[in-house]
Amino acid sequence: MTIRVLIADDQSMVRAGFRMLLSGEPGIEVAAEARDGLEAVAKAARFKPNVILMDIRMPVPRPAPPKELDELTAREHDILLLIARGLSNSEIGRQLYISETTVKTHVTHILQKLGLRDRVQAVVLAYQAGLFEKRADAQ
Repeated sequence: MTIRVLIADDQSMVRAGFRMLLSGEPGIEVAAEARDGLEAVAKAARFKPNVILMDIRMPVPRPAPPKELDELTAREHDILLLIARGLSNSEIGRQLYISETTVKTHVTHILQKLGLRDRVQAVVLAYQAGLFEKRADAQ
């Protein structure tokens, strides 16, 4: 079985180096290369690699966050970040000095506004939208 690899890095020399190293290995095929995150996503869909070797800090890795995030209140936004950090409803309540019932109400509103099925989807959306990075930039 041949392992198909997609190499994604914004530096052409790095891509060339990985291609040279991997191409010489038996059972490994470099299926494609990408210069940025959007190109990596497109080529992954097109070439169906088994493995993606990707620099995590490249220009354009992330799509624009959904506009529905703007509909969240400041409190809902804070709760979404705490959900994404893995806190339970009771832990969120203790941290924000609100009742667990109030947290549950906010979580329900967050899921409804964002069109999400559950907390897992909320966590994925928070990471995909780069909410943690934006929070760090604002501080």
